[in-house]
Amino acid sequence: MTSPDNLGLTGSSLNCSLKSESFFCNLSGKTLNALDRIKFSSGYPKGAILFAEQEAPRGVFILSKGRVKLSMTSSEGKSAILRIADAGEVLGLHAVVSNQPYQSSAEALEPCDVSFVRQEDFLRFLRENPEASLRAAQQLSQNYHIACEQVRSIGLAHSAVGKLAGFLLLWATKGQPAREGTRVLLTLTHEEIGQMIGLSRETVTRTMGDFRHRQWVSIRGATLVIQNKSALEQFAGM
Repeated sequence: MTSPDNLGLTGSSLNCSLKSESFFCNLSGKTLNALDRIKFSSGYPKGAILFAEQEAPRGVFILSKGRVKLSMTSSEGKSAILRIADAGEVLGLHAVVSNQPYQSSAEALEPCDVSFVRQEDFLRFLRENPEASLRAAQQLSQNYHIACEQVRSIGLAHSAVGKLAGFLLLWATKGQPAREGTRVLLTLTHEEIGQMIGLSRETVTRTMGDFRHRQWVSIRGATLVIQNKSALEQFAGM
């Protein structure tokens, strides 16, 4: 798999609509102007590959709109989804800073707006802008924290029920309170959920059906509602 390089220079970080949550959009105007001079922005369709696992680092990808799936593949061809990246994240950061191959493949789950910064330009940008260097360290730390939480709530669970319960609870942290519980958008297929928590699609479907029968969760289209959080927490060991 190869990553597209035909990116056009468009957009401005100064006009970013994610200023409260994105990686770079809270930086000073001077730093944002420096970033705008070195980034190339483009739209990616659903299914597009931003970069591939074990590919030499070419640069970072700043996700300003959409969601991206980060996954790894074993030598036997088995795929595992590490996580889903949201708008505001910088992808490929570890590879570019450490000058190591990308650890995973990044695939657009939906149409995305992405800005690309070449490795040499990005490293110079960090050297010349200390506040950006601090943000880079903060995101690397956040990525480590997310990985630890996934291991604690999913990887250490001993049963399919515990793994799926832990996954749903983690996903629900992105949700909003509702009268019937916590409501969150869940557009992943059962196959993709299984790839994230190490279960087969059939097991995810069967266990999710059991959760719905017990009225722990409800699903309407892409909307998931956590109706009984305490029950899920009990099985997830949280």
